[in-house]
Amino acid sequence: MTHSNEKGNKGYLFSIVLVAVIGGLLFGYDTAVISGAEKGLQAFFLGAKDFVYGDFLHGVTSSSALLGCIIGAGISGFLASRFGRKKSLIMAGVMFFLSALGSYNPEFLFFPKGEPTFSLLIAFNLYRVLGGIGVGLASAICPMYIAEVAPSNLRGTLVSWNQFAIIFGQLVVYFVNFLILGDHISPAIEKMAGGIYQILNPGEAEWMISTGWRYMFVSEAVPAGLFTVLLFLVPETPRYLAMTGNDTRALEILTKINGKNKASEILADIKATVTEKTEKLFTYGWLVIFVGIMLSVFQQAVGINAVLYFAPRIFESLGMGNPMMQTVLMGVVNITFTLVAIFTVEKLGRKPLLIVGSLGMALGAAGVAVTSVSAALPPIVAVISIMVYSASFMFSWGPICWVLISEIFPNTIRGAAVAIAVAFQWIFNFIVSSTFLPMYNMSLGSMGTNFGHAFTYGLYGVICILAALFVWKLVPETKGKTLEDMSKLWKRDK
Repeated sequence: MTHSNEKGNKGYLFSIVLVAVIGGLLFGYDTAVISGAEKGLQAFFLGAKDFVYGDFLHGVTSSSALLGCIIGAGISGFLASRFGRKKSLIMAGVMFFLSALGSYNPEFLFFPKGEPTFSLLIAFNLYRVLGGIGVGLASAICPMYIAEVAPSNLRGTLVSWNQFAIIFGQLVVYFVNFLILGDHISPAIEKMAGGIYQILNPGEAEWMISTGWRYMFVSEAVPAGLFTVLLFLVPETPRYLAMTGNDTRALEILTKINGKNKASEILADIKATVTEKTEKLFTYGWLVIFVGIMLSVFQQAVGINAVLYFAPRIFESLGMGNPMMQTVLMGVVNITFTLVAIFTVEKLGRKPLLIVGSLGMALGAAGVAVTSVSAALPPIVAVISIMVYSASFMFSWGPICWVLISEIFPNTIRGAAVAIAVAFQWIFNFIVSSTFLPMYNMSLGSMGTNFGHAFTYGLYGVICILAALFVWKLVPETKGKTLEDMSKLWKRDK
């Protein structure tokens, strides 16, 4: 008997997890690619003759992928249970790929090249929605896949890799967009009287208006194609195989990952919890579903995506040097503190990280709120407070929420329950992102917009405190527990 047969093959485990993690990278890539492309895209459609491309349509076009995300997350449970985790991820990869090609050339087959029309705008948005469905699928199924192949002592760390990949994917696309732009000029767009937009430098920005934004979208085809091809080389998860009666193959994969003795034990545990392929959603009571949904709601309701999406605008309003430079610095902080979670989640557990992170975020949000209404405090206090807020999220709610969502649900309801939880995440992402600017720009008497700044961050701070209380009272610690232990835990608590 070989050593790897006794102890399991870590190299094999890491290789299949790294493939799944590319799904997380694509998640980050697809949601952030619009940041570099949106000005060129706006300028292109401003040239349309058959309709006026105003704020509303640009807002819908910039966020159309989010609609797809909600759809993708909503159907992920059905697809994961019906076709398996692996095939569902392949579907997501194909959608990423087709969306990248379609967003590059939305005119394909039906429209003349380079002529902006309302019909072309609809076609472009449909391609972005398709990519969003891929993101929604990947955001639900990648952590589920990793959780179902990983041994219990490594599960938290390996699922946290997925969050790292999301943040890394966002940074990669910022860099790719920067390289694509190169020496070319972005369009300068100004709102004129009557709410009509005008391009101030159409000649200088011609390349970006006609071509540049297309290259940004199509760049995603490279990681999407790689992800799809590599998925054919990884196995289905042993949990899914056991649930569908393929015990021989399940044992084979478990042996490769965990070693022979441990594999038989894990398979017996899986079989003991699988009375049928799927059970009704509330078989284990309402609390487990409520906890899963609220983990997702709090992850978004603390306001993180509003801060990430609008970071340059926030830093600009503080009047502190180059806002883009501070945004890049925040990106580095985000990566660093996500690594903190990866290295501590199995030592410290899920609950302590979530509670400490919530309190750190509350402190950071309070710092920004107080700075907004106090002239005595220098702007650097607000910058540091935003960094504290963002760092606290990155070692807690960012990765740990995904870890818990992938592991707290019993085997037989995991697909459906994860789908519901992740759908709520995307819905609240949309709510927070769309309400941030109206709240942030609220004005009151002599305080002006400072009132809106203080109110918004004060509200997020209160939500952070509520999140800490929720975790303390209702969320179970899952460190070191097998996925099969979850069935026993919720059966007991029902």
